Amino acid sequence: MLRALTREISPNINACELTHLDRATIDLEAAKRQHRMYLEALRACGCQVLPLTPEPDLPDSVFVEDTAVVVDEVAVIARPGAPSRRPETVSIAKKLEEFKPLARIEAPGILDGGDVLRIGSRFFVGLSSRSNQAGLEQLRLFLEPHGYVVAAAAVTGCLHLKSAVTAIGEDAVLVNPAWVDVDQFGVSTVIEVDPTEGHGANALMIGPRLIYPAEFPLTHRRLEEAGFDVIPIPASELAKAEGAVTCCSLVFS
Repeated sequence: MLRALTREISPNINACELTHLDRATIDLEAAKRQHRMYLEALRACGCQVLPLTPEPDLPDSVFVEDTAVVVDEVAVIARPGAPSRRPETVSIAKKLEEFKPLARIEAPGILDGGDVLRIGSRFFVGLSSRSNQAGLEQLRLFLEPHGYVVAAAAVTGCLHLKSAVTAIGEDAVLVNPAWVDVDQFGVSTVIEVDPTEGHGANALMIGPRLIYPAEFPLTHRRLEEAGFDVIPIPASELAKAEGAVTCCSLVFS
């Protein structure tokens, strides 16, 4: 069974951390409607949706992906690069320990799950303002004994590695080539976002289906023409908080 950990949107989402975007007012009610549609898309992909304890005082807490990296053998509790986000890991650890043994990123390491791209048994860590080499080395220590490979990935111009590239198969990625060099991932199938849709490289693959923001119709068309089964959902409000579709869940078996 696939499980998807999620968390409702904080009423204080407008105080979210921002790095690359100017602050724009998030319509909380619209964001909640869009989030409900996201949860329905997760269920349509066969996930059991497990809501985490609400964190109304933590503005970014809907973005649960950043709090952990989960594989079959272990759940690695992250240490987010933004200090304001570190309290989010308390409830995520409490929930994940029901399913997996835990490991933890410790200081001086910082690691956001949004910087961790998995392609098959390989993990790439974007060295960004939210994740550093010490965080990467600790993740490697936890994952390599289980047969995974962990390597650094260069990324510029965006918040996280998965703002620039996401896996859409065991040997395929969706990418914005302006922000990341796709050659470093060694995959055979590359779909580039439409040049007018630079923020459209974040897609969430669950089984054979892709959950994808409805705001990028030209890239959506490219995905469908390549044979992907795409579930479009509106995601405009959380995008104002530098969030995307991978950010709002932790999916694991």
